[in-house]
Amino acid sequence: MKKLISAVFVAILISAGSSWAQLYPPNATGTAMGHLHYNVKDIEANRKFWIAMGAQPVMMGGTREVLKFPGVMVLLTKAEATGGTEGSVINHVGFRVPNTLQMLDHMKSLGYKTELATSATGKVGSVYGPEDERIEFMEDQSINVKFVPDSGQYVPPPKMTVPITLHHIHFFVPDADVEKIQAWYVKVFGAVPGKRFRTDMMGYTAADLPGVNLNISGGHEGLPGINGRRLTHIGFEIRNLEEFCKKLEAMGIKLDRPYNKLPVGIANAYITDPWGTYIELTEGLDRL
Repeated sequence: MKKLISAVFVAILISAGSSWAQLYPPNATGTAMGHLHYNVKDIEANRKFWIAMGAQPVMMGGTREVLKFPGVMVLLTKAEATGGTEGSVINHVGFRVPNTLQMLDHMKSLGYKTELATSATGKVGSVYGPEDERIEFMEDQSINVKFVPDSGQYVPPPKMTVPITLHHIHFFVPDADVEKIQAWYVKVFGAVPGKRFRTDMMGYTAADLPGVNLNISGGHEGLPGINGRRLTHIGFEIRNLEEFCKKLEAMGIKLDRPYNKLPVGIANAYITDPWGTYIELTEGLDRL
């Protein structure tokens, strides 16, 4: 039965592969979700994990492999992490899937640790990677994937047409900073402020960008930034990056690494948000 589950799941991924889109179109500021970059001890074990989830390996500039999902890419670097993602200002990331229980069964059949959320709806669960990185799954059309902007103009999410896509990045910050971090991402990247629904409680404060919902939980004091940890940085794809960097500097935001054109045909720059989230800004990943 386990082999049958995996075989069916892989067949779904292959049949959907040709219809996968690139990164999401950017918002008015030119911003869309780009990538997640992990420090790992075992590249091959982690590569197999992400491919099991549905990633397609592609080459970047003929020199580096990138693991591609609809709307987001995952990059792996062999390096010792200073700590796991959990325990930092970013607690975890979450993916949207057509059926959470089927996804958990698929990953469990391949030997990965899985668990259902305590809400007991069967719509939310998690899988743990080979280095104990927790990835959350949220079921398509469930209450948990829904977002209501502060404007009140709620539009239900369209039914998924791909087998998996990134849904959220979950920040843990002090209570006093919940609205501040939301406002920062609204100001800097043009995110839409609002609330992300939950099964059993009031919704999370959130900020929505093309390809990702930024969820924010309060009550967490003194957590370190992510640079050097398992999820060492997140990446946003930016249209007209060089001009965008000039706007950041005009806003008083320091560039950790300035605008640069890489030999692989991609431009990048780095900044850190006030809570310690290390962010790579790229232009060109959407062509992969």
